Amino acid sequence: MKHAFAVAAIALTLSSIAVAQTGSREAELEAIRDEIARLQVRLNQVRQQSAGLKGELEQTAVAIELQEKRVDEAQTARTLAEESLAGLQEQVSELEIRLERLRQNLKERLADLYRLGRQGYLRLFLSIRSQADLLPGIRQVRFLAIRDRDLLDDYVDTRARLEFERKELEERQREIEEWLLAEDQRLDQLNRLRRRQATLLARLEKEQQSLATQTAQLEEKERKLASLLDFLYGRSTEPLSGTPMQNFLGVLDWPVEGTVVTAFGPRLDPRYKTQTPHNGLELASGAGSPVRAIYPGEVLFAAPFQGYGWTAVMHHSGRVFTLYAGLRDLEVAKGDVLSLGHVIGRSADSLYFEIRVENRPVDPAEWLR
Repeated sequence: MKHAFAVAAIALTLSSIAVAQTGSREAELEAIRDEIARLQVRLNQVRQQSAGLKGELEQTAVAIELQEKRVDEAQTARTLAEESLAGLQEQVSELEIRLERLRQNLKERLADLYRLGRQGYLRLFLSIRSQADLLPGIRQVRFLAIRDRDLLDDYVDTRARLEFERKELEERQREIEEWLLAEDQRLDQLNRLRRRQATLLARLEKEQQSLATQTAQLEEKERKLASLLDFLYGRSTEPLSGTPMQNFLGVLDWPVEGTVVTAFGPRLDPRYKTQTPHNGLELASGAGSPVRAIYPGEVLFAAPFQGYGWTAVMHHSGRVFTLYAGLRDLEVAKGDVLSLGHVIGRSADSLYFEIRVENRPVDPAEWLR
């Protein structure tokens, strides 16, 4: 008796542990699904807000995180289904043993009734020989009838429960197969996303290297131009006669007809936030348009210059320099003294234009009308 009680206690303890583990697993699955919902909202936000290669890379990173959670969901759900399957298999095994035992009991009881014939219970009743045995006999017959009925009911109920549990078992097996398939598919999608991330990172690195090269080239180009102007400024020790150009700030004509495509000031790359110097204006103009001197002065330089094409630099009264670069051709030479509006050359498709006061770059837009 004590042994049976101990076994029952152990079984109850194990059952409680299994229930606790299942509850913990279900809570874990619910937490994963909440995280999936959060990441899906974040991914939608990133898709709306981000653009370009960096935006695409950010989207991929969030998509990877989301897909990792989906893989976790499939693995956790599969584990939960497997644990449930193990419990169902144990229940089915117990029911099969119980059903077999009931089947044997019922078989033996039917064999006893068969030996008594069709009117088995009636024959038992008629076998009572004395008045004194009547009441105990009736009770005995009643007990046997109830016991046989309970045995039959128990058998039918156990068989029905076994059938139900077997169907549940099949359903759980199908569920495991579905989660296994989902897990494989999600892992495959995760691997594709990781490969895409690696490709995007390689592209980003290549673009950054290209940008670094371009930035270095622009800086070198600007440095060489600055060196030229420093050299010309150093040689122009004699100020030019005439009214200082500063007196006409804001009323000078533009050197060529066109539109400003790049304003004065450092250029900021919108994707990488890097800056490159830009000390003048970039003007889009029709090819062959005349480029004119914006103020009288002397030509200090008139020749091709590396990175800028045909270039002219003028010195004006007030220690002001103007620079015209990117010309298709030149119509002036070094040492020429030009009047206001004199044609320096013809533009290609754009003109780079600078104004420097005491060799310090200033915004040309403030000097032109």
